[in-house]
Amino acid sequence: MKYRQKNFERRDSRDNFPRTPGLMVEVRNNDVNKALRKLKKKVQAEGILQEFKDRQYYTKPSEIKRRSKKAGKKRWLKKQREEAQVWGGPIHDKSYKHRD
Repeated sequence: MKYRQKNFERRDSRDNFPRTPGLMVEVRNNDVNKALRKLKKKVQAEGILQEFKDRQYYTKPSEIKRRSKKAGKKRWLKKQREEAQVWGGPIHDKSYKHRD
């Protein structure tokens, strides 16, 4: 039985994705520290390190949903605290201790 040669060609999955230039930082006047700070800011903005940490271990979808809900609640409570400071109203946060 003869097989066609083209069916057994090895295909690299990376060939299907376009190459991106990645993050680049230009070092000017031999100031490596400033370039490193800029690189850290870019990496933080892109979320690369957070993605590495998230992919280090498998997290169940329910855990991801729980974390995102907790983060949203935390953001909402922070916004409520800031608005209460501006407007002088009551703070709706159980963990916040009111001063009398």
